[in-house]
Amino acid sequence: MALAENSSPKTARLETRVSPEQKELIERAAAYLGRSVSEFVVSHLEVVAKQVVEEYERLQLDRGQSRTLVEALLSPKRPNRELRKAVEDHRKRVTSR
Repeated sequence: MALAENSSPKTARLETRVSPEQKELIERAAAYLGRSVSEFVVSHLEVVAKQVVEEYERLQLDRGQSRTLVEALLSPKRPNRELRKAVEDHRKRVTSR
């Protein structure tokens, strides 16, 4: 999986300790792909990191939850007194630019 090169300058650093066996395996894998160890590690870590972030940040609903959400969006209920008060309090405390 090739990723587009990040156009920002590479100034941040990661360091880790690995066993000699892990290091040898990573070096072999990088060599098979014709990449430096750094390129290999960064590209693969980025792929996995994106997958983890997506998994934790994606909203997943079952069929019943999806139906409830769509119904609420299509036929919203009128705000009750508590919600109106919360909006009023929010407007007093938060300023928008």
